[in-house]
Amino acid sequence: MDVRLYSMPGSHAARTGQLLFDHKGIEYKRTDLLPVVSWAVLKALRFPGVTVPAAKIDGERVQGTRAIAQALERLKPEPPLYPADAERRRAVEEAERWGDEELQQRVREIFLWSARKDSSGLVGYLDGSKIGMPHGVAAKTAGPFIALDARSRGATDENVRRAIEVFPSMLQRIDDWIAEGILGGEPPNAADLQIAPSICLAMSLDDLRPAIEGRPAAQFATHIVRHFPGRTPAVLPSEWLAPLAAPTG
Repeated sequence: MDVRLYSMPGSHAARTGQLLFDHKGIEYKRTDLLPVVSWAVLKALRFPGVTVPAAKIDGERVQGTRAIAQALERLKPEPPLYPADAERRRAVEEAERWGDEELQQRVREIFLWSARKDSSGLVGYLDGSKIGMPHGVAAKTAGPFIALDARSRGATDENVRRAIEVFPSMLQRIDDWIAEGILGGEPPNAADLQIAPSICLAMSLDDLRPAIEGRPAAQFATHIVRHFPGRTPAVLPSEWLAPLAAPTG
């Protein structure tokens, strides 16, 4: 199987794409793209959208984590990404959808807002990537690209405050799914691989890490993603962070 995976350093969605191929034991060649620049590259490669992960699998273009999961399940059914039991499969697919459409976006908004305010930690997210230039140079010149990416992704003050407000309930949902066995089983399923990278990206933010550490969600995420490079200093206003200290229930 001839596979080229287009990824992005620090992207939780891109990490899910890598995990999906790794889970299936499918070898791939990876091309790392930088924010904003990736839009032009993916358009030139005739992908339908401008987001990562994007993959060419034996010439077929597949874009997005769930689309890639479905394609890989069809091309190589073993090991499976979804339970054989229909009811359990529906639960895993709902968790996967939620991780893709809701959790991923909320964490992305918080990360981009924070990175725009303080880009000093960006070089860490480039660890292990091949981007065609020194990592230090890329990090120092990333400011305008991060700002543009943040605007395009809706990382506004209002959206980020809302993301922080709902984040505790999102963590609780993950903890509940772990307790129910929907997440955290062996071998991992598509929802595990979808959700864990988002939690690891959130844990790379000094503002969010204390609210996650010690929870089942943290242990689950770091078991799936053994190394997620990068760290962003605390930059969020203290009043925005108040919901993280409030009890959930």
